[in-house]
Amino acid sequence: MTDQTIIGALLLGILEGLTEFIPVSSTGHILLAGHFLGFESTGKAFEVLIQLGAILAILSVYAARLWKILTDLPRDPGTRRFVLGVLIAFLPAAVVGVLAYKIIKTVLFETPMLICIMLILGGIVLLWVDRWAQKPRYTDITKFPLAMYFKIGLIQCLSMIPGTSRSGATIVGGLLLGADKRSAAEFSFFLAMPTMTGAFAYDLYKNHALLSAADLQIIAVGFIAAFVAALLVVRWLLGYVSQHGYALFGWWRLIVGGLGLIALLAWG
Repeated sequence: MTDQTIIGALLLGILEGLTEFIPVSSTGHILLAGHFLGFESTGKAFEVLIQLGAILAILSVYAARLWKILTDLPRDPGTRRFVLGVLIAFLPAAVVGVLAYKIIKTVLFETPMLICIMLILGGIVLLWVDRWAQKPRYTDITKFPLAMYFKIGLIQCLSMIPGTSRSGATIVGGLLLGADKRSAAEFSFFLAMPTMTGAFAYDLYKNHALLSAADLQIIAVGFIAAFVAALLVVRWLLGYVSQHGYALFGWWRLIVGGLGLIALLAWG
């Protein structure tokens, strides 16, 4: 393991943490950055496994609320309904992720041009939805209709295509279905917990036999960097989108996707 590899893992870990919970596609950013940096991970496992750092960051920020949900679960019907809603939203991605795992990892993860195109298309959609003048019907994530949870879960499946963005798909889905900007982002946080944990566990199961001690050290570097960066983003994001919306992230996607396309066409 060279110093260059460690620096690459550190940079990609920071990039993962900064982009995981904002609607710009952390996986798309990491795969593009890895492509241009010449960073290769065994079985493309690094890109998924460092998400554990981001998972732990959001768990730490929401620890008190999660504990309250856990303690209220046996006696509060509203809490049970919300947990059911999160599980319903998680189910489509769990099924599609398992069934399409090989295609996702061996085809979609290996197509930088597709990632750039999805970044651009997603940016256009995000800018449009952010300006769409619809009065929100839901401001409390615990009171979404059960059908709405499921529909957001179906929309989340689009994020299997790198460059789409898991948070972007769920946020846009929430906004289109009547959530306000803050609750759309907050539900994306809660849905991230089972979705990212499931993706981490399944990818580790599929790749554990291939990973060496050097791979694990690289993943550990990326994990720590992702944890610290994600911690900062999660604490900042809800307040920002409540006041300013999502236009910044739409323009970000257009710029990154456009520059990526230019670089790919120029240098491959």
